[in-house]
Amino acid sequence: MISVLKKLIPLDSPIRTTYHYVRGVLAFWLSGNPARDMIVIGVTGTKGKTTTTNLIARGLQHAGKKVAMFSTVNMMIDGKMMDNNLKMTSPGPFVLWKFLREAQKAGCTHAVIETSSHALYYHRVHGLRYDAAVLTNISQDHLDLHGTMENYVETKMLLFKNLYKYGIRKEVRKVGVVNIDSEYASRFLSKDIVVDNMFTVGFSPSAIVRAENVSRTMESMEFDVKIPSNQFHLKTKLQWEFNISNILCAVAILISQKVDIPVIQEVIAGFDCVPGRLEEVPNMRGAKIYVDYAHTEASLQSVLETLKKIEWTKRIITVFGATGDRDKTKRPKMWRVVDILSDVIILTDDDTYTEDSLAIIRDVTEGITRREWEKFWIIPSREDAIRTAIIMLQVGDILLVAGKGAETVQVTQKWAIPYNDRKVIERILMEVDAQVMI
Repeated sequence: MISVLKKLIPLDSPIRTTYHYVRGVLAFWLSGNPARDMIVIGVTGTKGKTTTTNLIARGLQHAGKKVAMFSTVNMMIDGKMMDNNLKMTSPGPFVLWKFLREAQKAGCTHAVIETSSHALYYHRVHGLRYDAAVLTNISQDHLDLHGTMENYVETKMLLFKNLYKYGIRKEVRKVGVVNIDSEYASRFLSKDIVVDNMFTVGFSPSAIVRAENVSRTMESMEFDVKIPSNQFHLKTKLQWEFNISNILCAVAILISQKVDIPVIQEVIAGFDCVPGRLEEVPNMRGAKIYVDYAHTEASLQSVLETLKKIEWTKRIITVFGATGDRDKTKRPKMWRVVDILSDVIILTDDDTYTEDSLAIIRDVTEGITRREWEKFWIIPSREDAIRTAIIMLQVGDILLVAGKGAETVQVTQKWAIPYNDRKVIERILMEVDAQVMI
């Protein structure tokens, strides 16, 4: 019955938004506002939210703060890390306030909350008083809900616009952090946004916190960070240039919270990776295998362009699909990016939800020029698609399995089944290698 109603009622229907508003208000009222004495930091954006959220939380924790964190991939309360198996960046309001109540009991003074446009639009964070807001970047996503990029941007801006409306506390300054290299950054730097301290970050010479003199090795990246009053050096195990932007966002927040530079340097140097974010799966085939959460045109383009920069690469094999019950306009755009930047493509299922698998695939392949079997295959079973890709791997190849990252379930028309890309890859590698040895 509920699933039928969800299909009948549009995502932006006043009926739906009113329902969510009532839930948000009720959840906040029943909670007793356990976050009232915490400094709450919200991280929003299309990409990079999870990495940035984790970096901020680790930095505050390393500085001696008791920290609660909620991200797409994981949660933390005072150092205790847990997986997020909800398949939601920002949880429903009752789950969120229960989480914050546990954080209050643990004595947490800071909460770092990855905050999606859905959470802002549907009042999931109603009553949560943010003290700092971070924008990592913006590109097309969730237009099934917002309709236009203008509406999407305006929803993201609510996190910043409401910083003072959320209420103020003595000696707690309102802070904004914006990646100035991102499209739409100027909107978040307009007079509509009022904060005590606004940090712009990026590679642009006009950025208040900017990266310079970037160098890379196979194991790490190093760069200088320039701020108005200082300059310091960072070394990180994180690879890929887009992670520098995520690091700078975290650095700006940590500076605003008076975390010392040596502590920041130590945290960045020790941070490995967030599961499912260009996470490498070791193998003995002379190739590279990566799992990534990329599920939009922009995120796929960013990841694939990054992988193409690896000098020794012979072929890029991409396994990907589109999510059901989501913005259909991005499906052919995802294909065009993958088509341009991949040598071999295997199109498969992501989470289909209530949609038919083949209908989603037809949307993705609308207007394609590649013919099936010409370095392009359609294999709806995600596990079979990955197995096919691994079998065809050669020395010097890169395999990107995109879309689900570290998620632990796959949602089909009938039910959610336990599923994890990395574990599937590891099992298939063992099976294939065992057959080769025989």
